[in-house]
Amino acid sequence: MTKDDILKKIQDILSEQFEINSNAVIPSAKLYDDLELDSIDAVDLLVKMKEFIPGKVDPEMFKKALTVQDVVELLYPMVHKA
Repeated sequence: MTKDDILKKIQDILSEQFEINSNAVIPSAKLYDDLELDSIDAVDLLVKMKEFIPGKVDPEMFKKALTVQDVVELLYPMVHKA
């Protein structure tokens, strides 16, 4: 899965589950300011992405993620774990 694939999955989840316009889900979009997610939404997004991530995910890692690109960068190495 490429970084673009991860971005597309995030766009799909935010659009379908959170009713956020997928055009607004761009790499530079701020999760809390631009997309108006709260901490519960961020955890829900992570739960939805778990089907693409092998192994356990520590939600603490994502507390520093401020933008969509931050989430992509955090998830990318996880989806490539063997």
